[in-house]
Amino acid sequence: MQRADRGLPLSNLKNKRESSTQAENLPESVPILIAVAKEMLNRAYAPYSGYQVGAAVLTKDNRVYGGCNVENASYGLSICAERTAMAAAVVGGEKRIRIVTLYVEGDTAPMPCGACLQWMAELSDEGEDCEIVIGCGSGRIIRHHLHDLLPRPFRLKQNR
Repeated sequence: MQRADRGLPLSNLKNKRESSTQAENLPESVPILIAVAKEMLNRAYAPYSGYQVGAAVLTKDNRVYGGCNVENASYGLSICAERTAMAAAVVGGEKRIRIVTLYVEGDTAPMPCGACLQWMAELSDEGEDCEIVIGCGSGRIIRHHLHDLLPRPFRLKQNR
Protein backbone atom coordinates (compact mmCIF):
# COMPACT_ATOMS: atom_id res chain seq x y z
CA MET A 1 0.00 0.00 0.00
CA GLN A 2 1.27 3.48 -0.86
CA ARG A 3 1.83 5.85 2.03
CA ALA A 4 -0.13 9.09 2.02
CA ASP A 5 2.27 10.72 4.46
CA ARG A 6 4.83 10.98 1.66
CA GLY A 7 2.79 13.46 -0.34
CA LEU A 8 1.43 11.28 -3.10
CA PRO A 9 0.00 12.78 -6.28
CA LEU A 10 -3.79 12.57 -6.27
CA SER A 11 -3.63 10.71 -9.59
CA ASN A 12 -1.77 7.84 -7.87
CA LEU A 13 -4.64 7.40 -5.41
CA LYS A 14 -7.53 7.09 -7.88
CA ASN A 15 -8.10 3.44 -6.93
CA LYS A 16 -8.35 4.35 -3.23
CA ARG A 17 -11.95 5.42 -2.65
CA GLU A 18 -14.15 5.36 0.40
CA SER A 19 -17.58 4.02 -0.43
CA SER A 20 -20.45 6.04 0.90
CA THR A 21 -24.07 6.57 0.04
CA GLN A 22 -23.24 10.26 -0.23
CA ALA A 23 -20.12 9.80 -2.39
CA GLU A 24 -21.92 10.04 -5.73
CA ASN A 25 -22.47 13.79 -5.39
CA LEU A 26 -18.95 14.66 -4.25
CA PRO A 27 -15.97 15.92 -6.22
CA GLU A 28 -13.73 13.04 -7.33
CA SER A 29 -11.01 13.87 -4.78
CA VAL A 30 -13.24 13.71 -1.68
CA PRO A 31 -13.82 9.92 -1.46
CA ILE A 32 -10.07 9.44 -2.00
CA LEU A 33 -9.21 11.92 0.75
CA ILE A 34 -11.68 10.26 3.12
CA ALA A 35 -10.06 6.88 2.43
CA VAL A 36 -6.61 8.31 3.19
CA ALA A 37 -7.87 10.00 6.38
CA LYS A 38 -9.45 6.70 7.43
CA GLU A 39 -6.08 4.98 6.95
CA MET A 40 -4.40 7.69 9.03
CA LEU A 41 -6.93 7.16 11.84
CA ASN A 42 -5.23 3.84 12.62
CA ARG A 43 -1.97 5.69 13.32
CA ALA A 44 -3.47 8.06 15.89
CA TYR A 45 -1.88 8.19 19.34
CA ALA A 46 -4.80 8.85 21.69
CA PRO A 47 -4.13 6.92 24.94
CA TYR A 48 -5.82 9.55 27.15
CA SER A 49 -9.03 10.44 25.33
CA GLY A 50 -9.36 7.32 23.18
CA TYR A 51 -10.64 9.69 20.46
CA GLN A 52 -8.78 8.87 17.25
CA VAL A 53 -8.88 11.22 14.28
CA GLY A 54 -7.33 10.79 10.86
CA ALA A 55 -6.75 13.58 8.37
CA ALA A 56 -5.70 14.13 4.77
CA VAL A 57 -5.01 17.37 2.96
CA LEU A 58 -5.02 18.07 -0.74
CA THR A 59 -2.58 20.75 -1.79
CA LYS A 60 -2.86 23.25 -4.59
CA ASP A 61 -0.44 21.04 -6.56
CA ASN A 62 -2.80 18.03 -6.14
CA ARG A 63 -0.60 16.18 -3.67
CA VAL A 64 -2.08 14.34 -0.69
CA TYR A 65 -0.59 14.32 2.82
CA GLY A 66 -1.93 12.41 5.80
CA GLY A 67 -1.90 13.03 9.53
CA CYS A 68 -3.41 11.87 12.80
CA ASN A 69 -3.93 13.29 16.27
CA VAL A 70 -1.08 12.83 18.73
CA GLU A 71 -1.90 13.25 22.42
CA ASN A 72 0.44 14.07 25.27
CA ALA A 73 0.03 13.63 29.03
CA SER A 74 0.35 17.42 29.18
CA TYR A 75 -2.84 17.98 27.17
CA GLY A 76 -1.83 21.40 25.85
CA LEU A 77 1.04 19.76 23.98
CA SER A 78 -1.27 17.47 21.99
CA ILE A 79 -1.72 18.16 18.30
CA CYS A 80 -4.79 17.70 16.15
CA ALA A 81 -4.87 15.43 13.09
CA GLU A 82 -5.46 18.24 10.63
CA ARG A 83 -2.41 20.15 11.87
CA THR A 84 -0.16 17.07 11.55
CA ALA A 85 -1.37 16.64 7.95
CA MET A 86 -0.79 20.32 7.17
CA ALA A 87 2.66 20.15 8.79
CA ALA A 88 3.48 17.08 6.68
CA ALA A 89 2.52 19.07 3.58
CA VAL A 90 4.84 21.91 4.57
CA VAL A 91 7.65 19.43 5.30
CA GLY A 92 6.96 18.01 1.83
CA GLY A 93 7.54 21.44 0.29
CA GLU A 94 3.91 22.48 -0.13
CA LYS A 95 2.68 25.88 1.03
CA ARG A 96 -0.93 25.96 -0.18
CA ILE A 97 -3.80 23.62 0.69
CA ARG A 98 -7.20 23.29 -0.99
CA ILE A 99 -9.06 20.64 1.02
CA VAL A 100 -8.70 19.41 4.60
CA THR A 101 -10.40 16.10 5.33
CA LEU A 102 -11.05 14.52 8.74
CA TYR A 103 -12.27 11.03 9.53
CA VAL A 104 -13.65 9.56 12.78
CA GLU A 105 -15.45 6.35 13.64
CA GLY A 106 -19.08 6.66 14.69
CA ASP A 107 -21.47 9.43 13.72
CA THR A 108 -20.30 12.38 15.83
CA ALA A 109 -18.45 14.69 13.47
CA PRO A 110 -15.58 16.70 14.96
CA MET A 111 -15.19 20.38 14.22
CA PRO A 112 -11.71 21.80 13.72
CA CYS A 113 -10.52 23.85 16.68
CA GLY A 114 -9.60 27.52 16.38
CA ALA A 115 -5.88 26.76 16.08
CA CYS A 116 -6.52 24.35 13.20
CA LEU A 117 -8.79 26.85 11.45
CA GLN A 118 -6.08 29.51 11.74
CA TRP A 119 -3.52 27.09 10.27
CA MET A 120 -5.92 26.47 7.37
CA ALA A 121 -6.24 30.21 6.82
CA GLU A 122 -2.46 30.57 6.85
CA LEU A 123 -1.93 27.80 4.29
CA SER A 124 -4.82 28.51 1.92
CA ASP A 125 -4.88 31.26 -0.66
CA GLU A 126 -6.60 34.36 0.65
CA GLY A 127 -8.82 34.68 -2.43
CA GLU A 128 -9.68 30.97 -2.61
CA ASP A 129 -11.65 29.23 0.08
CA CYS A 130 -10.36 26.05 1.69
CA GLU A 131 -12.91 23.26 1.91
CA ILE A 132 -13.24 21.17 5.08
CA VAL A 133 -14.68 17.67 4.69
CA ILE A 134 -15.55 15.44 7.62
CA GLY A 135 -16.24 11.75 7.12
CA CYS A 136 -17.79 9.57 9.80
CA GLY A 137 -17.73 5.80 10.21
CA SER A 138 -21.49 5.77 9.72
CA GLY A 139 -21.00 6.98 6.13
CA ARG A 140 -22.07 10.54 6.95
CA ILE A 141 -20.09 13.24 5.12
CA ILE A 142 -20.18 16.90 6.14
CA ARG A 143 -18.70 19.74 4.11
CA HIS A 144 -17.81 23.24 5.26
CA HIS A 145 -15.95 26.19 3.85
CA LEU A 146 -13.25 27.84 5.91
CA HIS A 147 -14.77 31.30 5.52
CA ASP A 148 -17.98 30.02 7.19
CA LEU A 149 -16.13 28.65 10.22
CA LEU A 150 -13.50 31.41 10.46
CA PRO A 151 -14.86 34.51 8.72
CA ARG A 152 -12.09 36.85 9.91
CA PRO A 153 -8.78 35.01 10.15
CA PHE A 154 -5.69 36.73 11.49
CA ARG A 155 -3.38 37.64 8.63
CA LEU A 156 -0.13 39.55 8.48
CA LYS A 157 -0.13 41.29 5.12
CA GLN A 158 3.66 41.14 4.77
CA ASN A 159 3.50 37.31 4.86
CA ARG A 160 1.09 37.19 1.90
